[in-house]
Amino acid sequence: MEEYLVIMGRTVLLYVIILLIFRLMGKREIGELSLLDLIVSMMIAEMAVIAIESPKDPILHSVIPMGLLMVIQYSLALLSLKSKRVREIIDGKPTVIINRGKIDEDAMRKQRYNLDDLLMQLREKDVKNLADVEFAILESSGDLSVLTKNQNQASQSTDYSIDLPLILDGQIQDEHLNQINKTEFWLRSEMKKLGHTDIKKISYCSYHHGKLHVDIKDEKR
Repeated sequence: MEEYLVIMGRTVLLYVIILLIFRLMGKREIGELSLLDLIVSMMIAEMAVIAIESPKDPILHSVIPMGLLMVIQYSLALLSLKSKRVREIIDGKPTVIINRGKIDEDAMRKQRYNLDDLLMQLREKDVKNLADVEFAILESSGDLSVLTKNQNQASQSTDYSIDLPLILDGQIQDEHLNQINKTEFWLRSEMKKLGHTDIKKISYCSYHHGKLHVDIKDEKR
């Protein structure tokens, strides 16, 4: 009977600890998990199971590694906020699979992404014909963002693409500029017209329906 009470007590305690850990790690953990998030979640869950099934072992043997994983994950999250390179290493980055109606087979091979995967995700987006797709971007989450040719024509802008950022955290995204057939000189000129001379102060900038959408770092409203 005493052993059952210990197991029940450990279960409640670990439930509270895991709840606190995931709250501290951020709301992102609750939603769609990245690969690293999934690994950490599985490891924490496994440690909790071992702690519950082994009531004779000190509970700190499980709580300490769980806390260490939380610290590592929290530290990486802070680093990813400050560094685009760290973000790309941890979460990966979006990949253009179809660009202006042309499939990029090299990009698909790099992502180990085949035509069956592409067609399945297009069907999930209610796109029945591959020929109807103007742009398709494989997001770092594994989701596929799709723009059809009809949507592209409806935008009445030959420069329109799926909301690709041209500036992220003060850094110009040359790859995305190339995809909309624009240059860094053009971007800097347009930014100056809007009164933005320091690119490093720009948190986010995208091009949509022929207009630039700009968000300034730490701007108060």
